[in-house]
Amino acid sequence: MNVPFKVNLKDQVAIVTGGGGVLCSTMARALAACGAKVAVADLKPEAAEVVAAQICKEGGVAISVACNVLEKASLDAANDKVKKELGPVDILINGAGGNHPKGTTSLEYLRKEDLAGAAKEIITFYDLDPKGVEFVFNLNFLGTLLPTQAFTREMAGKGKGTIINISSMNAFRPLTKIPAYSGAKAAVSNFTQWLAVHFSKVGVRVNAIAPGFFLTDQNRTLLTKPDGSLTPRANTIIAHTPMGKFGVPEDLVGALLWLTSSEASGFVTGVVIPIDGGFAAFSGV
Repeated sequence: MNVPFKVNLKDQVAIVTGGGGVLCSTMARALAACGAKVAVADLKPEAAEVVAAQICKEGGVAISVACNVLEKASLDAANDKVKKELGPVDILINGAGGNHPKGTTSLEYLRKEDLAGAAKEIITFYDLDPKGVEFVFNLNFLGTLLPTQAFTREMAGKGKGTIINISSMNAFRPLTKIPAYSGAKAAVSNFTQWLAVHFSKVGVRVNAIAPGFFLTDQNRTLLTKPDGSLTPRANTIIAHTPMGKFGVPEDLVGALLWLTSSEASGFVTGVVIPIDGGFAAFSGV
C-alpha cells in the first residue's frame, strides 16, 4: 500500500477493531506499511481474514482475530491471541461502530399530521425503539470503552501507547434522522477527552479521528441508487461539503499516522481531528 509518508512503527503491535470494514481495513494496511504488526479484529472472521491476507501479500505482518467488541470474554480471548502471536498491544484503533434502523426516524422533521399516525410506515421520534437506540449506543460507546479496557493494560504498565478512537462529524453537528448515532458518536468524542486526561500520567495518548462523509458498506444503499447515482440525501450532503465530494478511505491515513507516531505527535492528546472536506465549516449559505 502507498502511504503519503512513513512513520516508524517497527516492532509495534497494533489492533484495529472493525478492521474488516472499508475505512478500518485501509487504516490497518497503512499501519502495516509503516512496520507495525497488525491484528485485524472483526465480528466477521472472514472479513478480518481477507484484510490480514491482503496485508501479508503486501509484505506486512498481520493476523485475523474474531472479536465481538461488546463481549468481555471475546475481547479477552482476542487479547490473549494477539499477545501470543504478535506481542502486547502498543496501538489500539477503536474502529467498530455503526447505526441501526430502529434508532432512525423516517423524516428530517416532525409534522403535525404524523402525530395522528395516519402513515403507518413513517417512523417518528415517538416511534423510536429503545432497544434500537440502546444497540447503537452500546456498539459505538461501549464498543470503544470495552476494547480499551481489554487491550491497553500493558500499555499503561510500560508507560507508553496510543489509542485512536473513531468518532464522526455528527458528533459536532447532529445529523437529521439519526439521533442515536449522533448522540453515541458525541459520547465517543467526550470519552476520548476524558480518557486522555485519565491516562495522561501513565504515558498513553488518546485521540480521535472524526470522518465526514465516506461511502462504506453500511451507508452505500442510503447514499447511492442501484445505478450508482446519488440519492436526495447524498446530494444534500455533497451540497453542504465545500470540497464537493465524498471522502475516500486514503484521506484518513495522514491523520492516522501522525496521531500514531509518538515522534510526530508526542505532545498531542485529547483531540478530535475532523476529516470532512469542510463540512463542519460550512453554514449552508
